[in-house]
Amino acid sequence: MTTYLLVGLAVVAYCFYLYFTRTFNYWRSRNVVGPTPVPIFGNVKESALRRENITMVFKNIYEAYSNEKVVGVYRMTTPDLLIRDADIVKQVMIKDFDIFADRGIRYDTDGLGTNLFHADEKTWRILRNKLTPIFTSGKLKNMLHLIIDRSDHFMKYVENLTETQTEQDVFQLAQKFTIAAISACAFGLDIDITEQNNVMEALMKLDKSIFTNNYTYEIDMMYPGMVSKLGLSLFPTDVRDFFHNIVRQVVNERNGKATNRQDFMDLILELKEAKRVQVGRITEEEEMKSIEITEGLIAAQAFVFYGAGYETSATTLGFMFMQLALNPEIQEKVVAEIEEVLKRYNDKITYEALQEMSYLERVFDETLRMYPVVDPLFRKVGADYKIPETDVELKKGQTVLVSASGIHHDAKYWPNPSKFDPDRFTSENSAGRHPAVYLPFGIGRRQCIGMRFAKVQSRVCAARLLRRFRLEPTDNTPRELRYNPNRIVLTIIGGCKLNLLPRK
Repeated sequence: MTTYLLVGLAVVAYCFYLYFTRTFNYWRSRNVVGPTPVPIFGNVKESALRRENITMVFKNIYEAYSNEKVVGVYRMTTPDLLIRDADIVKQVMIKDFDIFADRGIRYDTDGLGTNLFHADEKTWRILRNKLTPIFTSGKLKNMLHLIIDRSDHFMKYVENLTETQTEQDVFQLAQKFTIAAISACAFGLDIDITEQNNVMEALMKLDKSIFTNNYTYEIDMMYPGMVSKLGLSLFPTDVRDFFHNIVRQVVNERNGKATNRQDFMDLILELKEAKRVQVGRITEEEEMKSIEITEGLIAAQAFVFYGAGYETSATTLGFMFMQLALNPEIQEKVVAEIEEVLKRYNDKITYEALQEMSYLERVFDETLRMYPVVDPLFRKVGADYKIPETDVELKKGQTVLVSASGIHHDAKYWPNPSKFDPDRFTSENSAGRHPAVYLPFGIGRRQCIGMRFAKVQSRVCAARLLRRFRLEPTDNTPRELRYNPNRIVLTIIGGCKLNLLPRK
């Protein structure tokens, strides 16, 4: 009996092995090189076991195959293609966008899965067309006073903290500011971060639910489309309920109609009155596409506007403050520019003044080159497709990946990539640079819609804080960064503590 049992277990184990390695000859049979996959996990074992951030997993693969244009990889058991060549990235993301319009990351359609980031190509095209007006320069100017007002509260908060303790975690400070700013600009919520309040506490608690990895990702990697078919949600019910409730609250306060506030919810309420919205056809043969504006759809957009506007900006600011502390000559050059510009504007932060802070913009851009917080980039092919300049053919439904961090640290495109150098982004140095080697906001038509808002919000925070405080490293400031494997975005384990010393 013992022998039979052992033989039976061996047979079962072998069957499991065959099942979880069934696809692992896919790229080899097509003469596409790539790292050897591990049973069950493919090439993402370190990420799946939460040992390494997914950004670094694909950056390492990118760097290991420096002579290849494309690399065959496996996310769990699913064969995907990692694109390394900038010309191919441009072809896929820009020139052949209509074939690669879908991100291939789809979850429930009744919860928050219809948000602008995760939405399928049809929903995305309609939403993008209708939501783009919220980010025009005119709308951003109208929102600026809300951001500046939040920055006033933020500075009081920081001043109170540093009276007793100059060493602070700049990532946590930036989070406080961006939560208050995005809440004001998106939902009209007046959150005073200088005081304890239930809304701020609730939003801070949501951070863990939204931006902590859960194994829904791995299920979707192993069985693409299964999560969507089963109606499973990437996000816990408390996240869904929060954004449904906040939408109901704002809609009730505004009596279901747009106001003169001209914020995110006003635009959404204008769409809601139409009940259904549609977008023009790309070709004459294509059917007219439309979607119904439901409460769930509104809540999904509120969610992504909050999540993208809060966490990514806060993380970028944290990395930027860290680099300014480690590079004091750059920090003082930024401060000098801020003082010079604001002197011309009677010491007032205006939209035009922010646009003139060109060196601050270059510092922001260089921060995102070194630390692209949302990475890798995904695209699903909508039809069989031959990768240009290769013999590789993709089948409809397969996914291509681009490692932004890999490209951003490739010496072929960025000499001495480990050096923090804002002058990479002067007009002279940017001239002639390949358009597909700087990807912090994505590239092409599916580029981040909130890019301009993020830049305005971040510049206001940086200008206010740097004028008032000098940032200096402490013994607790990380020199060798360890990235959190449990976070969706690229963040440092333990944050980053700096001394905030009042300027005379």
